[in-house]
Amino acid sequence: MKSSFGKNLKISIWGGSHEPAIGVDIEGLPIGTEIDMKRLRDFLARRAPGSTPFGTKRKEPDIPEPVSGLKAKDADDAALKGALPKEEVPDGADRNGEAPEIMLVSEDRISLEIRNTDTRSGDYKALRTVPRPGHADYTARLRYGDDLNMAGGGPFSARMTAPLCIAGGIALQMLEKQGITTGAHIYSIGDVSDIPLDPVNIPVGTLNRLTTMDFPVLDEAAGEKMKEVIMEARNQLDSVGGIIEGCVVGLPGGIGGAMYDGLESALAPIFFGIPAVKGVEFGAGFSAAAMRGSEHNDPFYYDGDTVKTVTNNHGGILGGITTGMPLTVRLAFKPTSSISRKQKTVDLEKKENTELVVKGRHDPCVVVRAVPIVEAALALGILDCIMEVNND
Repeated sequence: MKSSFGKNLKISIWGGSHEPAIGVDIEGLPIGTEIDMKRLRDFLARRAPGSTPFGTKRKEPDIPEPVSGLKAKDADDAALKGALPKEEVPDGADRNGEAPEIMLVSEDRISLEIRNTDTRSGDYKALRTVPRPGHADYTARLRYGDDLNMAGGGPFSARMTAPLCIAGGIALQMLEKQGITTGAHIYSIGDVSDIPLDPVNIPVGTLNRLTTMDFPVLDEAAGEKMKEVIMEARNQLDSVGGIIEGCVVGLPGGIGGAMYDGLESALAPIFFGIPAVKGVEFGAGFSAAAMRGSEHNDPFYYDGDTVKTVTNNHGGILGGITTGMPLTVRLAFKPTSSISRKQKTVDLEKKENTELVVKGRHDPCVVVRAVPIVEAALALGILDCIMEVNND
């Protein structure tokens, strides 16, 4: 199954949690664009399963492998190191070495994949007729019938965010060359909250530091309390949700457009394509509903020759177009649907009520591994809108 989004930068994600591979096709990258493969692998490692005691025990290396549309900066060296697609490797070349560090976009469409290596599909056999509460098992059957491979959640699984991160990791590298930095942190887990980012002044160094942390928070004491909440949920065979706060700095004004061409409109469908996301707010978000206009409006002022705002309730976007202030957004994630407690459900074959206990390996809280996913989604939506402006 394939799912796509984007206007100028078209992203198509394909595969399934327990299929041989998952991957992404990307259309619209300029020919000659450089991709640092080491940095891309490091970025994917941040969301890889099995990398944290607060997530699933499923272990996947999540190594992105070029399929087509890419060539090494030194093509001769690439053939020997095994980075080129099979059909481009000379006879007798050794494919056991590491891929070259720098790849170049050589075609209008590029494709990369990740091989699934640690699947246990037997854990999901009974779920073909007994849907798990909170999952897409039932609705997927209504829409696609009972032939779709739903092991591990199939194409609805959070596993599908790995290829999203391939595309997003590339976008992050491209934005960085334009002086645009994206970052995120765990804003809250359960009822424990981190220190929010200053919406007016967000140092790039702070964002870079967050990307190096296994548990990215601004307040380490709050982070320790969050860990306790997660482990308590796991020990009780339960799960817990939370919020991620993302931001972008260095983003110039004038990116986006009116109504459905707005930056929020471009970002929202990418955000809601991330499994478990149930709410999105920009700037002051839902709290704006309790404000007066005099409180919510951000006064303009000149800082030298640059127009800025004293406050940033608008989250860096007015009328769907960036103002040049930091872009701020928060995404609410529901508790992981897969829990090991006994739950009430139905048997669709027998047409009777029943109960089940979900087997398998699952995150007690998806928020921890979702931080780089939010960064990836932000980068893709922003790059798409920047390309729209450049194409005008």
